[in-house]
Amino acid sequence: MAEIKLSEMRDLTRIERIGAHSHIRGLGLDSALEARSSSEGMVGQTSARKAAGVIVKMVQEGKIAGRAVLLAGQPGTGKTAIAMGIAKSIGQETPFAMLAGSELFSLEMSKTEALMQAFRKAIGVRIKEETEVIEGEVVEIQIDRPAVAGAASKTGKLTLKTTDMETVYDLGAKMIEALGKEKVQSGDVIGIDKASGKITKLGRSFSRSRDYDAMGPHTKFVQCPDGELQKRKEVVHCVTLHEIDVINSRLEGKLVRAVTMVNLFFGALLSVRWQRFRFLLAMVRRLLFLWNLTITQGFLALFTGDTGEIRAEVREQIDTKVAEWREEGKAEIIPGVLFIDEVHMLDIECFSFLNRALENDMAPILVVATNRGITSIRGTNYRSPHGIPIDFLDRLLIISTQPYTGDDIRKILDIRCQEEDVEMSEDAKVLLTKIGEDTSLRYAINLITSAALSCLKRKGKVVEMEDISRVYELFYDVKRSTQYLMEYQSQYMFSEVGTGEGYEDEANAMVS
Repeated sequence: MAEIKLSEMRDLTRIERIGAHSHIRGLGLDSALEARSSSEGMVGQTSARKAAGVIVKMVQEGKIAGRAVLLAGQPGTGKTAIAMGIAKSIGQETPFAMLAGSELFSLEMSKTEALMQAFRKAIGVRIKEETEVIEGEVVEIQIDRPAVAGAASKTGKLTLKTTDMETVYDLGAKMIEALGKEKVQSGDVIGIDKASGKITKLGRSFSRSRDYDAMGPHTKFVQCPDGELQKRKEVVHCVTLHEIDVINSRLEGKLVRAVTMVNLFFGALLSVRWQRFRFLLAMVRRLLFLWNLTITQGFLALFTGDTGEIRAEVREQIDTKVAEWREEGKAEIIPGVLFIDEVHMLDIECFSFLNRALENDMAPILVVATNRGITSIRGTNYRSPHGIPIDFLDRLLIISTQPYTGDDIRKILDIRCQEEDVEMSEDAKVLLTKIGEDTSLRYAINLITSAALSCLKRKGKVVEMEDISRVYELFYDVKRSTQYLMEYQSQYMFSEVGTGEGYEDEANAMVS
């Protein structure tokens, strides 16, 4: 038997794309829910962050559900940043779903169905079950490879130990492949689910903590398990109601087709039509093959978004089953957070649906955001604060955001320079802060990368004032662009701006 040890393959450091809010790590609050001046990527907005922190605390303790929160403020005052901070603070097990109000009108399903699916994505179910697992530290992995390629499948042996015992297990081809995928090597502490054969790497044994060559930046060290290798363990699975809906709706569709095919099958058998019988037999075989792919298709649908509309009967059956699991202590409901940005884009039908949905027993926490003042409710001629009906507005806890001060803008620009890995001189930061005060914070942030490219073009290493000035002249902000349009509007096609005193007043209002 040829003894070959699986070689270690180091994990590459995960590289995340730099986005508008990639620097947000949380709400920046201390243990007393007091907002720090600058922490976890958050700057300013102390009262809004405190209020968001109270909401997060209630979510984590399960004391709030079916409530709604409104983040209201001018454009560029950090509403989406606070929502992202809430998402980071509530933890990974609590579901968090995001939706833009305009998305509902571009999906290939009804608006109420899209909202219902979003609600179900924000409701988690923690399912508990007992299973037999094998946990131990890997002592040695031996793989017997055949001398002739394709002659036989690979076999091997896996030696596991605890503090009390050591056992050798025989390996088949599938287990060898699973060990290779998980990059398991001697010294790792692993767990094997006996029912499914799933291998989970729990960490690396403390006894191998001095093996510097086998360590990476994210290596986690754990104690070697004690007691028996094989033990019964309570396993917790966290899924959302929407994931259960999708998989069960696919199963229901396959079941209907299966019943139809079986009826045809026996009808052909009783009528002794041999050719039709053979044809239907082939179709049944095909159906059984598709049945085996049902679960896989259900999971693929979760990633592709090709879920379609799910019937109300399917959801009712799932809710009934989950309620039974809750009574038996097998499951626990986790109310998550649904964040709807641009809530003013919803129409009166959507607001009516939200009013009813929030009264459901298993409703999540709804967080909505808008930058509108008193405006018309979409789908009606009525005007209302934030474009939201009064009856729905009365349900909301309103958190207001304020414009950033000059010091806040400077701190945010420092954070963004660090996030985008741009080295900038002090004078350049002062100039960029002044630009942010005169124009907008978003415009100033957009100039950071542009100025870095300008600095790179002149073969510099530090962004200077000349780089900021150059990109400021290249890219217009809203005020300068509007002023330019007002001056040369007669040269544009289909211009609807008039001339005279009214025109001058309108121009001044748009530029100011």
